Amino acid sequence: MEMSRSKICRVTLLTGALMLAGCQTDALDDVAAFGDSAKTLNDDSSVAFYKDDELVTTGKLQFQEKNYGKSYAIYKRAVEVFPRDPAAWLGFAASSDMVGRFDTSDRAYAQLSKMIGGTAVYYNNIGYSHLLRGDLPGARTYFLKAYEIDPSNETTARNLELMKNSVKYAQR
Repeated sequence: MEMSRSKICRVTLLTGALMLAGCQTDALDDVAAFGDSAKTLNDDSSVAFYKDDELVTTGKLQFQEKNYGKSYAIYKRAVEVFPRDPAAWLGFAASSDMVGRFDTSDRAYAQLSKMIGGTAVYYNNIGYSHLLRGDLPGARTYFLKAYEIDPSNETTARNLELMKNSVKYAQR
């Protein structure tokens, strides 16, 4: 008995459909209301719970241990979670400087200028950023601004001494 061409196509399509239906591994309880996966209903928000100072404290520890890549990642997360925290922005800017991401540190210092601009800490940190870039005149300008605001700041005094020594000795 010979089957017509249209019957063969229908049988082939029906067989293919049954085979595909048999291969499906998703259970019906894993389907959301609109037919997509139930996983789309999961809360994937990027904001997790952090103790107020956990990220900044961890970032500071990594920075002190000279793990600048790790501190950069931690402080980056800190400024996302706490965008109004100057300590997070300072750590992010300093970590960015230490890994040579001056484009990122410039954005961080722009944010910091709105928060703590005009303070000795701000001028000292941005001065150190310029020192790392090799901009000695710019670094000296910022260090002097920091020194004028707080002459008793030991970090600024050490940075000015570093500037003085960098003029005395040849770079190798």
